[in-house]
Amino acid sequence: MKSNKKIRRIFSKTFAIAEKNVRTQIRFKFNLLFRWGFPLITILMPIILLNKFFEFSTSIGQWTPQNYIIFLFIGYNIMIMQNMINYIPKSLLREKYWKTLPVLMTAPFNRFYLLFGYIISEFIGILIPFTSFFIVMLIFFPISILTIIVIILMFFGIGIVFSGLGLFLGAFSISNENFLFIFNIVIRFVFWLSCVTYPFQLFPKEVQNIINLNPIYYLIDTIRLTWLENNIFFTIASHPIHIAIFATSLIVFPIICVYVFNLIYKKLGITGY
Repeated sequence: MKSNKKIRRIFSKTFAIAEKNVRTQIRFKFNLLFRWGFPLITILMPIILLNKFFEFSTSIGQWTPQNYIIFLFIGYNIMIMQNMINYIPKSLLREKYWKTLPVLMTAPFNRFYLLFGYIISEFIGILIPFTSFFIVMLIFFPISILTIIVIILMFFGIGIVFSGLGLFLGAFSISNENFLFIFNIVIRFVFWLSCVTYPFQLFPKEVQNIINLNPIYYLIDTIRLTWLENNIFFTIASHPIHIAIFATSLIVFPIICVYVFNLIYKKLGITGY
């Protein structure tokens, strides 16, 4: 009985946070539309360059003129999900200047409620373009039901990692905005080395060595390989390092990011009104 009440309380608090964030997103409609549209502009250049490249070469690694649209469409969905990282610190910053943040921070709930509340609200915020591109990919490159389920779960897993990073930045948006700027640059550099819009094989060997150290690259590449190979068991057997890093990231990123958020907040509190 007590466990049922606890579960209901967890869901109630998590969805309350999600509902508040969704209402805020709807209030700023043009920001929401910009978040949907800007990634489309971003993938135009890779489309042009890769089309030109395929005039002289039949493939780039496993990507060919017939399947590279999978690469770019998944890249688009990753880019709109990347906004999770930016939205959380902006949201907390807005709460800080509205002076509603102290109420949120002193409320007796676990910070993981905050994390999952943001995850739910962000997925709702990108539901229309995300689903549209997903359906288009399924029409042109159909995959099995099992693969669809696995890929949706993988996207949700990436959402957990991205929201964790957003919460990490959020700690500095409420406590020290100077560090927020620095870490924002670092995360942007990490994404630049994640092969979101250009295949791994196009980068020089020296850059590839750096990319191989980037866990975000493995998260994104695992989804692409899973779709392309359309056999999750084959993907697990063929890319054990990808799968291991993906699974580890789902556990490590949220725990570390929530821990850092709590640590920074306890030490520095809310500053910079």
